[in-house]
Amino acid sequence: MTTAIDPIKFEVMRSAFVEATEEMAATLRRSAYSTNVKTRQDFSCAYFDADLRVVAQAFTQAVHLGSFVELVPSAVGIYGVENLDPGDMLVINDPYSGGVHLNDVTVIAPMHYKNELVGYMASLAHHVDVGGGAPASVGAFQEVFQEGIIIPPVKLVKRGDLNEDIFRLILAQIRSKRETPGDFRAQIAANKTGIRRLTQLMDRNGQDEVQKYVDALIDYTRRRTKSELALLPRGTFKAEGFVDNDGFTDNPVILKVAITISDEGVVFDTTGSDPQRPAPVNSTFAQTFSACAYALRALIDPDTPVNAGYYEFVQVIAPKGTVTNCVHPAPVVGGWETHARLDDLIFKALHEAMPDRVPAGTKAMQCHAGFGGQDDVSGEYYCFLETLAGGYGARVLSDGPDAVQCHGQNTENAPIEETEFNYPVRIARYEMIDNTDGPGRTRGGLGLRRDYLFPDSPATFTVLADRDKAGPHGLDGGSPGEKASYIFNPDGENRELSSKTTVQLNSGDVISYRTSGGGGYGSPFDRDPSLVLRDVRDEKVSRERAESEYGVVITSDGAVDEAGTERARRAIK
Repeated sequence: MTTAIDPIKFEVMRSAFVEATEEMAATLRRSAYSTNVKTRQDFSCAYFDADLRVVAQAFTQAVHLGSFVELVPSAVGIYGVENLDPGDMLVINDPYSGGVHLNDVTVIAPMHYKNELVGYMASLAHHVDVGGGAPASVGAFQEVFQEGIIIPPVKLVKRGDLNEDIFRLILAQIRSKRETPGDFRAQIAANKTGIRRLTQLMDRNGQDEVQKYVDALIDYTRRRTKSELALLPRGTFKAEGFVDNDGFTDNPVILKVAITISDEGVVFDTTGSDPQRPAPVNSTFAQTFSACAYALRALIDPDTPVNAGYYEFVQVIAPKGTVTNCVHPAPVVGGWETHARLDDLIFKALHEAMPDRVPAGTKAMQCHAGFGGQDDVSGEYYCFLETLAGGYGARVLSDGPDAVQCHGQNTENAPIEETEFNYPVRIARYEMIDNTDGPGRTRGGLGLRRDYLFPDSPATFTVLADRDKAGPHGLDGGSPGEKASYIFNPDGENRELSSKTTVQLNSGDVISYRTSGGGGYGSPFDRDPSLVLRDVRDEKVSRERAESEYGVVITSDGAVDEAGTERARRAIK
């Protein structure tokens, strides 16, 4: 750091940049209407400088790491900086202009200070519906046009005023007439909050001084990231895996990754992954970049800033026309499912080089539940969307957490009370599922069950998920976690649904999600019997499973039969 940079002021400025985006996030959450944004926090915010370098991000959702970096410069470049005036804001969701799936809509605000363009504020939110072939805009579609409205970069706000023509055009395509306008206005408010905070920072310090510390922060991040890379093992590490099916066929979607770590950065190469399909399994380049950026971030010091200086070291090779870099007009709604599985695959590849730092297989799917219809009580057309948790993979020294979101997915639980109050649905069951762990020296986390009952009104329900063919992998002799299942009327017809399907429901019908458990780490016969006993007492593992999978015999009075356990483990081995 040069002598012109005051180290104390540097930390103050660094925090101020991040806190500006965090306050944007708080504004967005508190102003939003939909459960998916205001409660589940399916959004993110960022600050870019005038050169379109990302300076700071509020990591509400780590999956948005790469989408901002790709989308915002692309959108501004397409629209033209010269066409942006003070008070303007662009809106875009085009997946082929640096975006992701259509539900993720970004609002970008140029920031002017004393009539000079000095930066941009951006807010991305997953809107509960953007039109298309099914409520919540999720489903097994075969081309992007079926998925909803496609918005190129256009002015949503013009010189401070909402562009009513554009707004009406967008709202005419969507089902959620009450929630969507509120969520858009929340994004606008978030951008205004960011502009206000950076303006105040420039008023106090001067524009040139702020920019000097922006440059210093990016340079510091570059040097800090390089020093972190020096601690990682060198070499090329490979893995291969798959998404279970594509929604139209049972053919698995093959994914391959080769990770090369060197002094210049980390290269993630997905060459060899399957060609794109007319099915909901295609990831855009931004989604693939985001998976790679997250994976590297998880391996370095968590205090390392994330901005343009960090992203310089993330290099992605994803051949066009494949499921990791699809081209128009491939459907993209399920791209996050492929993104999540790619993250799991990256860590599997790196296990060879750093076995003590990566987990066994996780839920590794977004696991969307989307539904909607006409509410017979209110007369309103409603839409609802959430993503469900599952088991996390075991780590070398600790069990995988039960029923959590995994990797870059950071959405919160949609509370039963809020869901039932706002939508014509009842959550009939919501619980962890025993015996779904992947057995190991450390066990995988448990999966989750959530049953949706529609007591009064018909509905259209979409399952857009995965893991119904095979559970998450184990490591070092650990066993896989249990696979997921999606059940229609579990107490009646009890029919298993595909992980990518849309069904019409009548009053009284139930859809039951049972998500996968996490993979185990190490041999289950090396697990401390007292930990197995604890799991039995906590009703996470049955007595029968304790004996068959872990070789631990539990007596009738609830204690470990040490002699019986020794005999059982010796016999099993």
